[in-house]
Amino acid sequence: MAISYSTRDIRWLVGASTLIPFVVLAFRAMDVVTSPKGGRDTLTGLPSRAALLDIVDRYFATPGASTRTAACLVIDIDEFHSFNERWGRDAGDEVLRQTAQRLRSAVRENDTVVRLDADAYALFLAPSQGMTLDSILSIGDRIQRALSEPVVVHGTTAYVSASVGIALASKSPEPTAASLLVAAERAMVEARSHGAGALRLFSSEMQTEIRASHELAEDVAKALENGEIVAWFQPQVSTETGQVTGFEALARWEHPTRGTVSPAEFLPAIEATGRTERLSEVMLYQGLKALVAWERGGFAIPNIGVNFAGMELRNPHLIDKVKWELDRFGLTADRLAVEILESVISQTEDDIILRNISALGELGCGIDLDDFGTGHASISSIKQFRINRIKIDRSFVTHVDKDGEQQRMVAAILTMAQQLGLDALAEGVETIGEHSLLGQLGCHHVQGYGIARPMPFEDTFAWLESHNAKLAPPPRIERQQGH
Repeated sequence: MAISYSTRDIRWLVGASTLIPFVVLAFRAMDVVTSPKGGRDTLTGLPSRAALLDIVDRYFATPGASTRTAACLVIDIDEFHSFNERWGRDAGDEVLRQTAQRLRSAVRENDTVVRLDADAYALFLAPSQGMTLDSILSIGDRIQRALSEPVVVHGTTAYVSASVGIALASKSPEPTAASLLVAAERAMVEARSHGAGALRLFSSEMQTEIRASHELAEDVAKALENGEIVAWFQPQVSTETGQVTGFEALARWEHPTRGTVSPAEFLPAIEATGRTERLSEVMLYQGLKALVAWERGGFAIPNIGVNFAGMELRNPHLIDKVKWELDRFGLTADRLAVEILESVISQTEDDIILRNISALGELGCGIDLDDFGTGHASISSIKQFRINRIKIDRSFVTHVDKDGEQQRMVAAILTMAQQLGLDALAEGVETIGEHSLLGQLGCHHVQGYGIARPMPFEDTFAWLESHNAKLAPPPRIERQQGH
């Protein structure tokens, strides 16, 4: 059974949202003592991975260990891969030190915190009488809450959230440290696939999923061709009028035997097998087809957003393909919003990519700079690529209605956008407060769970009807004569 818990320099105006993957292993074993094996980490002063593996293996070798409750918690601080890009390595190191301190504070004095690698930590908890599943879950919850407190780096506040996976020693596929760690990591991946700040407990079903993941690469090619991978749609709305200003097409996989497969699982498999270009073709086709269907249904949707990754943008024939698809559906180029990660335009020196992005803009397609703030794009590159709109990364949006620093960042970004003649859309809007404040700051479009979750195409009509009904003015009641 899966158990769920829910718990940003602008060098010139860029940043990234995300935070640190950490791994925490938790064990309760009265006779386990920290081993000096492997030395200590120079940044945090904590023991190393070798010490962790040594302690865990000795725990399993202890007579009667199987009769005592022990567990492994793997904690991933959501999306740290872009943190150093935004704040710099020194700031990243400071966050690592602060996180290590918080982990120490979240456990008892006789427990041991271990650093596993660059951004991963392990925590061994000495055993005690009465350890139960509930108490282990409470430890995971306490660590989540400790790490979710604001982090101050160079006088600026950043927020973190943690995805947690837990594996009980009694459920470890093998009585070894390596096996238990793999089990907890698998539970963490499962938690992360359900969104930031979730918690999952490893189960025997997940062991089956570990084996199944090796078959994923083989299945994904077939899935792209037989229609299992389809576009779901998330609406974008105007903060001024509430009208729908577009949809974004997002890939979803309905596996015939595994059910819904998380994008976090299948998108890396698609990339690893070199099929991202084919995925883009599928999303483009289904997105344009949806535009035509909405029009026929009486809904005027201005455009559809489709993500184009580096591999697609390297295709010398990309422009011809896009033209062909637009002609196929009788649509003008402005009905397509090409979404390109900021990191692509800030890092690429590929002449084909540069040519294709410019040509898409010249064709008349909207060019959206996705995850703005995560890739250090320069003003010159924004102008060079005919960017029409920036999509402000969710890291700037979270708590924007409550955090003054967040408000100042968003206000500065919007001022820059206005001066450059760019439109702006805020991603990851989850609350009424965030939605309202963004509108007050001058952000014209919003997208996120607070408006609607991504939905299958067939569900969009009912949602559009319901949404538009809320925008309709109330009927006017005429006063009858004589009353």
